[in-house]
Amino acid sequence: MDSSSIRLPGSQLAEISFVDGTLRVAFARAYIIKTMTGSTEKTLWWQAGELVLEHAELLAPLPEPQPGEGLVCDGGDIDENVYTYRDMIPIPLESRGLCRCDLKLHGTDARITAQGETVRLLMQATPKYIEHIRES
Repeated sequence: MDSSSIRLPGSQLAEISFVDGTLRVAFARAYIIKTMTGSTEKTLWWQAGELVLEHAELLAPLPEPQPGEGLVCDGGDIDENVYTYRDMIPIPLESRGLCRCDLKLHGTDARITAQGETVRLLMQATPKYIEHIRES
């Protein structure tokens, strides 16, 4: 596979926390699109992971989910210096400089909004295959 990225819309969040200047957005099920150079087909996978923004400050209060209610990302932006990744996060991602996170949550006006000095994506376990995505 030549490139992989998390598709933010529809990805399921497990937990959001902000402790000692570190924002952690844990994905229970991040949907990953994998592509290969020269191929028109893509594949869809899922994997758990965590987006970490360090030396961060919250730009809005963190949303508080209701008990028993799951959080689903509805898209948003990840800024890494001069780059803005809209509705996706490239894999791998690890950078220093001006970093920002602005994620929308499905079914609510709440957002996860923060900026910091470093951003990194930590993927856990092994990706699980879902399906081939064919252009129609």
